[in-house]
Amino acid sequence: MRPLDILRFGLMSLGSNRVRTLLMLLAMSIGVAAVVLLTGIGNGARLYIVDQFASLGTNLVIIIPGRAETASNTPATLVGETPRDLTLEDAQALSRSELVARVAPLNIGELHAVRQGRERQVPVLGSTTSFLDIHHLEIALGTFLPEEDWDIARPVCVIGPKVHQELFGRESALGELIRLGGYRCRVIGILGSEGRSLGFDTQELVIVPVAFAQMLYNTSGLFRILVEGKDPETLPRLKKHITETIAKRHHGEEDVTIITQDSVLATFDKILKTLTLTVAGIAAISLVVAGILIMNVMLMSVAQRTAEIGLCKALGATQGKIMTMLVSEALLLSAIGGVMGLMLGFAGAFGIAQVYPELKTMPPVWAVAAAMTTALGTGFIFSLLPARRAARLDPIRALAGH
Repeated sequence: MRPLDILRFGLMSLGSNRVRTLLMLLAMSIGVAAVVLLTGIGNGARLYIVDQFASLGTNLVIIIPGRAETASNTPATLVGETPRDLTLEDAQALSRSELVARVAPLNIGELHAVRQGRERQVPVLGSTTSFLDIHHLEIALGTFLPEEDWDIARPVCVIGPKVHQELFGRESALGELIRLGGYRCRVIGILGSEGRSLGFDTQELVIVPVAFAQMLYNTSGLFRILVEGKDPETLPRLKKHITETIAKRHHGEEDVTIITQDSVLATFDKILKTLTLTVAGIAAISLVVAGILIMNVMLMSVAQRTAEIGLCKALGATQGKIMTMLVSEALLLSAIGGVMGLMLGFAGAFGIAQVYPELKTMPPVWAVAAAMTTALGTGFIFSLLPARRAARLDPIRALAGH
């Protein structure tokens, strides 16, 4: 038999029992769609995390007060001591190095922003003018924080577009006063960037000078210090410089945690890749279930088509030809079901992308190839037993319907 004849025979066989064929196609397409959709979501989550870290800047080192490995039951904790705070003086000392491009001290909290009876709770971030460049933010109107000594608590602020809209409506905010935590503050700029920074929506953010933020929160310590290196090759030397500088200022104690952007990103990337592979494996189980369904249905089909198989063998079809016809039928079924599954999977990924535009749910190429390969593989493997049974039928008994 020619390949075209085998294909025609398979299509006629599938069309002779439409309900049975539709059930097998449905099982196979659901399995493929599940693999494609779940890997698309996992890949989208990974890309989202990568984009979020990219928004934090490049060559970035984050300094956190306290050692990450410090246990909660240390003697210092038992006597009521807490990790030494980071200060503005610490941040200024770190900037005195040729390895450092920019330094941005940070204080973060939430306060009520009030103007003429309009009020809303907003995240208020205290920093310096370097914060704009480190986080690649943009100013739509006005200016950013002034370049001056960090310990000057100038009552000025830069607000996000949503804060502007809710407090001022269509009025101009530049030069106007708002009240933050009981202190009056003059608006000098409006952010134009969209996205998130340090977990906050930049459209809802209020940025003030770091010394003014310390006054608002009644603290002399810093939440974080961001240090941007001049190039990636110097990051190991920069970490050593930070450790030595802080230890010298903190009486020889290395009481800070230093995190590089690349290390955190690599950890998240590894975790999300593993999760994506895990959910893809779980979804692939449904393809095995579909393969078992194909095997069971084909076993029943062989029993119902005994006379047809006997006629083919009586006309000279060999065992190999009989197996080829039935295996080709299963592969054709798997291929059609796989294509239907791909269409369903991509449609689902497109729908999720419309609901959550920030989530790029496009499935990776390897997932599409793996889903189709698994579908065809299960169709082939689980069709061998029915095909072998059909090939071994005695032609005379098969023609008699036994």
